[in-house]
Amino acid sequence: MAPPPPSNVNHLSHPCIYGDFASNYTERKSRLMKWLGKLFKTSSSSRRGGGGIGGSGGHNPHFLGEENMVVRAPTRLPDGHPRTKKEQEELDHAIALSLSEGLGKPSGYNEWRTDDNYGGALPRAADHNGNMNPSSAYPPYGTMQYYPAGVRVCAGCHYEIGYGNYLGCMGAYFHPNCFRCHSCGYPITEHEFSLSGKDPYHKTCFKELTHPKCEVCLQFIPTNGAGLIEYRCHPFWSQKYCPSHEHDNTARCCSCERLESWNVRYYSLEDGRSLCLECMESAIMDTGDCQPLYHAIRDYYEGMNMKLDQQIPMLLVERQALNEAIVGEKNGYHHMPETRGLCLSEEQTVTSILKRPRIGGRQLIGMRTQPQKLTRKCEVTAILVLYGLPRLLTGAILAHELMHGWLRLKGYRNLNPEVEEGICQVLSYMWLESEVLPGSSSNRASTSTSAASSSSSSSTSSKKGGKSNVENKLGEFFMHQIAHDASPAYGGGFRAANAAVNKYGLRRTLDHIRLTGNFPL
Repeated sequence: MAPPPPSNVNHLSHPCIYGDFASNYTERKSRLMKWLGKLFKTSSSSRRGGGGIGGSGGHNPHFLGEENMVVRAPTRLPDGHPRTKKEQEELDHAIALSLSEGLGKPSGYNEWRTDDNYGGALPRAADHNGNMNPSSAYPPYGTMQYYPAGVRVCAGCHYEIGYGNYLGCMGAYFHPNCFRCHSCGYPITEHEFSLSGKDPYHKTCFKELTHPKCEVCLQFIPTNGAGLIEYRCHPFWSQKYCPSHEHDNTARCCSCERLESWNVRYYSLEDGRSLCLECMESAIMDTGDCQPLYHAIRDYYEGMNMKLDQQIPMLLVERQALNEAIVGEKNGYHHMPETRGLCLSEEQTVTSILKRPRIGGRQLIGMRTQPQKLTRKCEVTAILVLYGLPRLLTGAILAHELMHGWLRLKGYRNLNPEVEEGICQVLSYMWLESEVLPGSSSNRASTSTSAASSSSSSSTSSKKGGKSNVENKLGEFFMHQIAHDASPAYGGGFRAANAAVNKYGLRRTLDHIRLTGNFPL
C-alpha cells in the first residue's frame, strides 16, 4: 500500500481535565510518541553534517501539547531512507487513534467533559447573589504534558505552572493548590463556586459573608414566599432577627428592648418581665437603693433654679402595684401599654419594695414588700417608679415625674397632654445628656441659670464616679427612645418642647407656658 499523502493536524493541549488520561489512551499515545521519536531522532552523523535538528538547514519541531501545533508526517526518515511498509502502517494507525480521541479537533475547541467525572454537571460560577451562572463555567483540573517554559504562569503564586495539573478559570491559570477562597484561604476543589468581583469563594463561605444570620436563633434568616430575605432589625441596636420571633414568646428585655438570644439567657423578674445581662449590671431593685439617685436629680433641678420646696415621697414598686395606682388616679395622661413611672396626686395605699430580690439561677426571687399609705399634704402625693430598671433609665423616669411635680407645685394648671408630657420629656432628656455627655445640656437653660446647672451637673458626676461603656450606650438608647417616640403626647410633645427650649431657653419657655398654656413659636 502506498503511503498516504502528508496531512496537516492541529494538536491542542488537552483541556483542563481532572486527573490523568485513561490508561488505554496513554498506551496509544506512548506508541505515537515512540514513532515521533523515530521521526525526529538525530543520529550523530547527521549532527556532524549540520542537517539534523537544530542545524543550519535542520527542521525545528513543535513540542507536543503546544496549542495550534502543526505536525506533518513525512514519508521518509530524516536520513533519507524510505520507511518500510510495516513502519508506515503502524504510524498511520497511531495517528488515526489520536484523531479518534479528539486530538484533531478544530483550532480553539475546548473539550469540557460531562461524563462521570462530574456526575453530568459542568462546573459553574455563582454571581454575587449566589445564583449559578452556567455561562461562567470553568474547566476542571487537567494534565498538561511537555509545556514549553513560560507559556503559562499561575495567577496565584505567579510561578510558571510547568508540568502537571492546572486549572483554567476567569481568564487565568492556577496551580490546583493556588485557586483559593478569598474568605477562608483554603483551595476551591468543588465544581461550583461563588464570585464577587474577581474574588472566588466557596459557596458556603460566600453565604456566611453575605447571608444575614438571626441574632436570636443564630440560624440563616430564611427567605419568604417571594424568595427574598425578610428580617426585622432594631432601629438602635441593629439586632437582626427572624420575623417569627416577634410571635413565638421570645423574651424581650423590659429596658433596652433587645430580644433574648438562644445562647444568652435573660433574668426573669417576679412580675413577669425579663432583664438582659447588661441592664442587670446597673439595675436598681429597692427603694433604699434608689434614694441617692433621687436626691441627685433633685439637686439637678435646684442647680437649674427649679428647686422643689416640698419633700415628695419616692417609692419603687412592682408593675401590678403601679397599674393599680394608675387606676386610682382621677386625672393624668399615661403612656400605655407600659407605664414605668407615675406622679400621684391622690391619697392611696401603695405596695412598695422594701428589700431587693436575690438571684436564684436566672430568676430574681425573695423580694419583700410592704403596704404604705400615702396622704396628700400638697399637690403631689408621691412619685412611683418601676423597680428592676437600669440606673440611667430609673433616673430618666424620676426626672420626668419630678417635672410633673414641679409644674403642679408651681401652679401650672390644666395643661394639655402634648405640652405637659412634652416639657417633662425635655427635662428627662436633659438629665440623660448631663449623664452621658457631661456639659452638653447647660446651653438649654437660660443665661442666668446656666452656671448653676453646670455646677450641679459636675458635682453630681463627681459623687457617682465614672460609668462603663455599656451604661453609656444604654443612656444613648434611652435618649434615642425619647427623641423617636411616635406617640402624639410623648413624641410630638417632646419635639415641640425641645425646639422651643433650644430657641428660647428653658426659663422663657416655662414662662410662656404659664401665660398661654402652649410652647412659644
